[in-house]
Amino acid sequence: MIRRWSGWLMNSVAQGGAWFWPRGGYRWWRRAGRWLLTGIVVLAIAAWFMPPSLKTLTQEGRIIYDRHGHVLALFLNKQQQWAFTTSPQRVSPVLRRMLVTIEDRHFSWDPGVDPLAILRAVGQMVLAGHVVSGASTITMQVTRMLHPQPRTLPVKMLEAMQAISLFEHHSKSAVLGMWLSLAPEGGNIEGIEAAAHAWFRQSPHTLGPAQAAFLVMMVRNPNQLNPLIHPRAALATRNQILRESRRQGIISQAALERALTTPLPQRLYPMPLLSPQAVSTLPSGTRTTLNAPMDRAIAVIARQALRHMEPTESIAIVVVSLKTKGIRAVYSGDWGNAQRHGFIDMTRAIRSPGSALKPFLYGLSFEAGLIRPTTNVADFPSNFGAYEPNDYNDTYMGVVTATTALRRSLNVPAIDLIKAYGPLRFAAHLRAAGTPVMLPYGAHPTLPLALGGAGISMRRLVALYAGLANGGEVERLHLIAGQRRRQRRLLSPHAAKEVTAILNRPFPFGGPTGIAWKTGTSAGNRDDWAIGFNHRYAAAVWIGQPNGAALSGDTALAAIPILAKVFSILPGRALSVHPPTRPLTLQHLPMGTLLEIAAPAPGAQLTAGEPVSIRVLGGSRPFHFLVDGCPIPSNPALRSVRWTPSVAGFYHLSILDANGKLVTRALRAVPEVSAANVEWGSTTTAQK
Repeated sequence: MIRRWSGWLMNSVAQGGAWFWPRGGYRWWRRAGRWLLTGIVVLAIAAWFMPPSLKTLTQEGRIIYDRHGHVLALFLNKQQQWAFTTSPQRVSPVLRRMLVTIEDRHFSWDPGVDPLAILRAVGQMVLAGHVVSGASTITMQVTRMLHPQPRTLPVKMLEAMQAISLFEHHSKSAVLGMWLSLAPEGGNIEGIEAAAHAWFRQSPHTLGPAQAAFLVMMVRNPNQLNPLIHPRAALATRNQILRESRRQGIISQAALERALTTPLPQRLYPMPLLSPQAVSTLPSGTRTTLNAPMDRAIAVIARQALRHMEPTESIAIVVVSLKTKGIRAVYSGDWGNAQRHGFIDMTRAIRSPGSALKPFLYGLSFEAGLIRPTTNVADFPSNFGAYEPNDYNDTYMGVVTATTALRRSLNVPAIDLIKAYGPLRFAAHLRAAGTPVMLPYGAHPTLPLALGGAGISMRRLVALYAGLANGGEVERLHLIAGQRRRQRRLLSPHAAKEVTAILNRPFPFGGPTGIAWKTGTSAGNRDDWAIGFNHRYAAAVWIGQPNGAALSGDTALAAIPILAKVFSILPGRALSVHPPTRPLTLQHLPMGTLLEIAAPAPGAQLTAGEPVSIRVLGGSRPFHFLVDGCPIPSNPALRSVRWTPSVAGFYHLSILDANGKLVTRALRAVPEVSAANVEWGSTTTAQK
């Protein structure tokens, strides 16, 4: 402080000594000079202990940046103001030069106050009888912004002392940053950062002469110079600042002419708010992995899809970089929409993945040697104890290859596979990869795990597919720039390549080629998934109701067109096309409308008193099941029914579909084996 003050004093003495102390002057001139220097030193020391409180600077909102430093989202502060810290380096050079030249041309050397400007303002006021020009410096304006008070003489004197204190405690760059952060720009907008987005929808470092002059103008009187209320006064003042800037050499004549023809802003734009659910809890100044233009494009796709959905249904989309595992774009729901539960981050919510885990079950089975892509698997009605899985459309394909079973997402082969591999083993591999599935407290993984009988978040599911694209090494996704997580191997590179080749096929409704993708539909049609990847990005789309209710109508394939649209805007080389695997089974006719009894099999012996499952293939729902002409109560949406023969004997089963087609079968029930009817080597059979 002493060095700065002594330098300023010596500079003043050198400049003014020639006239202040005439050569050969009287002794009292020297005495007056000493008293003046002493007064200045005392003033400086007194000001040192009068620094203004900087608490207002800490009352800022939160600003979140994307990976390139562009503003991603702005949030109000606790005082419901748009106020953000703005450094001089973040503001365009033309605004900095215009501000200093127009408002305080001696800012670079004055000690917080400008004595020459004060003398000039006092002289003009005495001659004119009223205030002609002000004498406040940028530093004095900062003190007024920090503590707004009525404009009285004592207040101005206090502001002058505090301005000197700011000069003593802070650098010129810091003081300029305070002005840029506190400048009132109309309403609840404070600072150049917020003003640039609100008035021009652009970043402060891209402001041109017309925008810079407008923001400098607004600080003078935000109410009387508001272009939405007083457009003529605002236009005249802005143009005056532009012409003064030209006279000072800040802008060229061509720039002046362009700026004068630039219209004033006609509205206030909404503040940037991308991916609010994902970034709302991040601290101010966080640089994320998101890409603002990509994030904005994904949000447009999501909002277009919402227009065709029910008012309570929602959508979530995630795009991930395969190289860094950083999230590049995320749409977590309709922010602010209470019907769609828009404040919930659906990318973190635990949902059923449906069939989306099947590729990893197949990959682990390939690696374990249980099957190969060309292995024949059976897709017939099957019972696994009390568990009877069926395919989504209630049709079966017979004997197919594992490639076809995975591409068609057949359920019975998947249950056969997880039974052979082991549900506990499958769940343990997922947990070891850092993507555990969630089960009810005390529950253990069972066969339905292959069909989505567990919970997982969207981010973890996308991490699995990103690992599949990365040769089987899974890494947790991250949202904050610079973070990296430990990679954990789930599949061998060869197994990952085989699964990727199976999933690489054209989209059913058109779209870019060379994308490996998979769908998933949870039980009860509560979740609709579509997940895929190319050489550069992995992306996922989820559709459902946040409250867990079922989706309306047939929406099992609603997510696929949206995923295709997402990949149509993503850069990245397409995956190489894998030639389709030729089935090793004889070609069979599709079951289509052929009505057949799948279970019980012909000639099967039933046990009296024990329930049996009756299943039908083909035909059209609803079905009517009759035994000896008596109808069996059944669910019209299902192709199966449970029936228990009351006594031993013969029964006649009839099944009628919606088109009137009839199929029959004779059944036989034998008595239950017990100690009462078992003799040496024989069993007594009671007849009906």
